[in-house]
Amino acid sequence: MFLVGILSWWYGNGWLSRLQMIQDRLTASADFFSIRSLLLSLFAPYKQISAGSIDGPINVKFQAFLDRLISRVIGAVVRSLVIIAGSVILIAEFIFGAVLLALWFVVPFLPAMGLIIALIGWVPR
Repeated sequence: MFLVGILSWWYGNGWLSRLQMIQDRLTASADFFSIRSLLLSLFAPYKQISAGSIDGPINVKFQAFLDRLISRVIGAVVRSLVIIAGSVILIAEFIFGAVLLALWFVVPFLPAMGLIIALIGWVPR
């Protein structure tokens, strides 16, 4: 009776709980990296000091244009690196979660498999 209770929890609520934990971890990582927000603002200025229009001679306007251009390039590079890092981490967490769920399914069978292997006398080389 005790074994049936453990196995019913393991493949019922335990399985669903582990799945929920993996889903929560993926959601938290996706929220942390905010990949969608970074994609929407990919070419926005990074840390632009002056956002207003510049009046003055042509060299001042050109300097402001270059400042904005450099700020946008830096912003695109930084955001691209964060998007790449976030994507790699999300993929790694997904793979780790899938492996963890597969192991969760197999773990209750390991003692029986060990007993069978011991009874037939198999020894790893």
